[in-house]
Amino acid sequence: MDKSRKTGKKDPRSEYLHKLKTGKIRIHVLRIAILILFITLWEVLTASGILNPFIFSSPSRVLATLDDLSVSGDLWRHIGTSVLETIIGFLSGTILGIAVAVLLWWSPSVSKVLDPYLVVLNALPKTALGPIFIVCMGTDTGAIIVMTLAISLIVTILNVLNGFNHTDVEKVKLMKMFGASRLQIFRKLVMPANLSTIVSVLKINIGLSWVGVITGEFLVSKAGLGYLIVYGSQVFKMDLVITSVVVLAICAMIMHAGIVLLEKATRKRFGAA
Repeated sequence: MDKSRKTGKKDPRSEYLHKLKTGKIRIHVLRIAILILFITLWEVLTASGILNPFIFSSPSRVLATLDDLSVSGDLWRHIGTSVLETIIGFLSGTILGIAVAVLLWWSPSVSKVLDPYLVVLNALPKTALGPIFIVCMGTDTGAIIVMTLAISLIVTILNVLNGFNHTDVEKVKLMKMFGASRLQIFRKLVMPANLSTIVSVLKINIGLSWVGVITGEFLVSKAGLGYLIVYGSQVFKMDLVITSVVVLAICAMIMHAGIVLLEKATRKRFGAA
């Protein structure tokens, strides 16, 4: 018989796992409670006139606007347009940014030469380049995707390259002493050691990609959530503006949740290896 059963005491491991599970449940409950409280206060304050319902809308008016957009068929068209543009920009910026970071890590001299230019490009407001993108790419989806790529690309390069350069120096030296090539060092040490960095960059790029898409849709678009926001503000339909922002937040949250699931799968796969 187990010793913990004889003494009547709980197994420390089981007790720890129980506390961990209870803590996670408590966090989820608090999150839901905060959301419900926010929605309730929003509805009460606008219904009582404390907040101007014309400016701030209300949950009930948001639901009514969503229903109208769904009936007309416009809701899914605008959501699909923005989501597709975001996914294309997100994947392009992430893949190209990681590829450039690998090349710069591979050639330290080139990295040192380009470092000040990357810093300047990162500091440059990308919206200032919007008119140039429109002239070059036209008033179409291409300009929006290029805007998204411009916002996320440099951030990806700098963050991933910084992670590569700060890989454990002693381990790198040890592999070099055993005759490992630069490719072997990258495959066996640098890349596995920076998986968490890459996942963090993915999380950052979700937000940056949405910023790029919405900014691009502000400048030139015939469909999308950014188009709805601009159109709603122009015709003073604030319900449409708030509804578009709410839908935008939900879409961004879903994409972020997907990255979190990817992070868990990555940790499970390589943590156990």
